[in-house]
Amino acid sequence: MKTGIELIAEERQRQIEKEGWTPEHDDQHEGDELAFAAACYSIPGKRRSMSLAGYRRGQTLLQCLWPFDLSWWKPTPENRVKELTKAGAFNAAEIDRLLRKIEREKKEQEAANG
Repeated sequence: MKTGIELIAEERQRQIEKEGWTPEHDDQHEGDELAFAAACYSIPGKRRSMSLAGYRRGQTLLQCLWPFDLSWWKPTPENRVKELTKAGAFNAAEIDRLLRKIEREKKEQEAANG
């Protein structure tokens, strides 16, 4: 049996190879889109259709959070492990994006300081 981390690594690799979501592509998502996508897949299926009160009244939790075109939303509510694996892969992509950003900023700062 594979571990969660192994499943997440495989899903992230699939996203890169099959979907084309390369690190360069991910770097364009500076508005927390990858984290929001991870959050959406983390929400249990029965909770995604919850309506919200207040600011976004009448919209569901999913409608408020999903950051991409709905054609990219591919839930598998019958397979919770698969959904959490997707969430983990999106989180991994976001972590990697942030680490690359920190490294770029560090290099820029070093260059500016001579």
